[in-house]
Amino acid sequence: MEEHDKPEGLGNCENHCRRIEVPTEEEVVALNAMRGIKQEVKLLKERLRTLPQTLPESLQERIELQEKLGRFKREWDGWEKKRKAAAKERMVLLGHEEPDSEDPAL
Repeated sequence: MEEHDKPEGLGNCENHCRRIEVPTEEEVVALNAMRGIKQEVKLLKERLRTLPQTLPESLQERIELQEKLGRFKREWDGWEKKRKAAAKERMVLLGHEEPDSEDPAL
């Protein structure tokens, strides 16, 4: 099929298709953030294990470490949500899944 034989409005795939990276850039950003959180949480948990549970002077540090762990958990949940949304978008763009009816962007 020559260029002039193509139906009106259709062009080369290069003009209409874009290469989809797997994982997408959005997924990589989320995964890297999650990896960083995981490393920080590991260090915090190691520190918690080394603190004596019975000494009153370690109580304040234990409380602070527990609060940090809670913040990291909430941050992790946010990044997990972003990662799943990016994965869903990729699957829709690849044609493996249907877009959600409540998501007009896809």
